[in-house]
Amino acid sequence: MGGSVRDLLLGKAPKDFDVATSATPEEVQAVFPRCRLIGRRFRLAHVRKRGALIEVATFRARFDADDDESQHASGRILRDNVFGTVEEDALRRDFTINALFLDPVSGDIRDYVGGYQDMADRRLRLIGDPDVRYHEDPVRLLRAARFVAKLGVEPDEDTARRMPELAPLLQGVPPARLFEETCKLFMTGHGMRSMEALQRFGLSVTLFPGLRGGAGPGKIQLGVLLRHALENTDERVRTAKPVTPAFLYAALLWSSLDERARAFVQKGDPEYVAIMRAAEEAIAEQARRTAIPRRFSAVTRQIWLLQPRFAKTRGKRWKRLLYEDRFRAGYDFLLLRAKEDPSLEPLCEFWTKAQENMEAPPAAARSSERRRDRPRRRYRRKAPSAG
Repeated sequence: MGGSVRDLLLGKAPKDFDVATSATPEEVQAVFPRCRLIGRRFRLAHVRKRGALIEVATFRARFDADDDESQHASGRILRDNVFGTVEEDALRRDFTINALFLDPVSGDIRDYVGGYQDMADRRLRLIGDPDVRYHEDPVRLLRAARFVAKLGVEPDEDTARRMPELAPLLQGVPPARLFEETCKLFMTGHGMRSMEALQRFGLSVTLFPGLRGGAGPGKIQLGVLLRHALENTDERVRTAKPVTPAFLYAALLWSSLDERARAFVQKGDPEYVAIMRAAEEAIAEQARRTAIPRRFSAVTRQIWLLQPRFAKTRGKRWKRLLYEDRFRAGYDFLLLRAKEDPSLEPLCEFWTKAQENMEAPPAAARSSERRRDRPRRRYRRKAPSAG
């Protein structure tokens, strides 16, 4: 249903297939023992079958607008567990191209909202009143931008007109959910086009409040470093290389960190300390909008804190940097900085050659590794002597 049917019509391989049914989540759980019910706002059944995880949703109807527990005062839906028919379920979905159903028995596509024609016309159209639907779930603003970038569709006038004005609604969305949406925007192979769509619809500043505003309402300044980072991430996804949100956020927030760090240096802080303080502020400010799990934010800090160390190339201690855990990520980030600041190119050449002539780890590093690998020797406590 939904996205999988849409992708099939576009000739794309769906990443998975979701199932929609008239059975309630509890009825699904009764049929499939290896089933777990999840979600509060939108209750779903996760069924495990032959090693695969299948998401099963019950047909929904329109929620009760008079239920104070189901809807926030802003119009955002808090709970959506009113079950209905397949026709009602199609009408409560967000975009027409996501409201297509595939009958697994007959193979027929069921279309109740004109999504098939919109798909043929490459048109993105919200189901119902756009003002109401965006208030119900502000994440639809980001989904619209993502579909424009990913699918090459164009929103109709009603769908696009209110997007810049309603961008502040995203401030009420839980940060953890916005982190997931950010990853979908920038880490699935169309990151640069996603950023262009966010800029076009005036959503960038709301999503990244710590960045300097650009030319136009809702836009941010896109530096050379960020553009290259997004393009490189897209290329890595296309060539099946690993990508991580840690590097993405290092690039997204670098301009904010650099500005803060310079201010701290002017106040007398050493460069390394200034970057450390600036990193804490930049990440904390962004985390209030899009949560950044610690396993990623810690790596982002390490990438930033390696940058001043790259400038220290005299003596012998610089060689130890080659064996740091995050050296490669820090080095790749240094290359991106050189795209924006050509004065860093000699430094990039130095570290490139250093890697070509890289030898075995220093003796101190090897000995510390042996100490970590060596099992601890246990000592028996002597019994006190009698007398």
